[in-house]
Amino acid sequence: MRKHSLPQAREIDRAWCRRNDLEWDLRPQALEGWAPHLMAAADKTENTISVLEPIGQDYWTGEGITAKRVAGILRAFGAETDVTVHINSPGGDLFEGMAIYNLLRDHKGEVTVKVIGVAASAASIIAMAGDQVQIARAGFLMIHSCWVVAMGNRNDLRDIADTLEPFDTAMADIYAARSGLEAKAVQKMMDKETWIAGAAAVDQGFADDLLPADQVAHDPDPKPERTAAYLLDMALAKAGMPRSERRSLLQDYKGTPRATDDGTRDAAEFVSRLFSGIKLDL
Repeated sequence: MRKHSLPQAREIDRAWCRRNDLEWDLRPQALEGWAPHLMAAADKTENTISVLEPIGQDYWTGEGITAKRVAGILRAFGAETDVTVHINSPGGDLFEGMAIYNLLRDHKGEVTVKVIGVAASAASIIAMAGDQVQIARAGFLMIHSCWVVAMGNRNDLRDIADTLEPFDTAMADIYAARSGLEAKAVQKMMDKETWIAGAAAVDQGFADDLLPADQVAHDPDPKPERTAAYLLDMALAKAGMPRSERRSLLQDYKGTPRATDDGTRDAAEFVSRLFSGIKLDL
């Protein structure tokens, strides 16, 4: 289907989120189902965008998958250039995910989305913005209702719940427009958190075709320090630590060199020391 027929994603008021101590966050279950070592095999397509990390600013690299970054890439490609988007992401910041969806939806060139691993949460919204959507047979889409970290009294939390409802509706409308399913049926799938495997995603209309197996590869340089950081993030998220605190912790770790070298860190050693004596069900 032509992506321009899809509804535009609702914009999120960042200032309101800050005033109400609300943070968009990763679902721990999405992190568990994500294999960060998966990548696209060599692709003859020149103009590609890789969404192979959590959505939003990455506190490990300082960059991450943000709307600003994607907008810059699209400008460099040209307004009418066809692009391919590779996705293997556990999701993350809904604000950034919806903004990226809008950028791809409004792009004049044809957009081909290839889900090579997992497109969960905010990443699944991005995946809907293709003229063509392909998914690996072993790949998954994961959809769920808005998931945030919030604090306040009962009145604050009621206000936050009321504010989140239109965003759930907006996401359901996007999924419904892409798949052809009824919005109410999609909302039920979101409420119970639904993982949709590759063939089922095609059958249900969320994707157009299965991705050939030879287009998925394993990263030859998996960057173990980043993998350890993702595992740490998953463990802390499951333990209930808000994203802002997790970001601060990892930034502190990143900025503290070992005494035995010139600034490199042993991530595995750090994770081991951090969780010494602590049992977490991963």
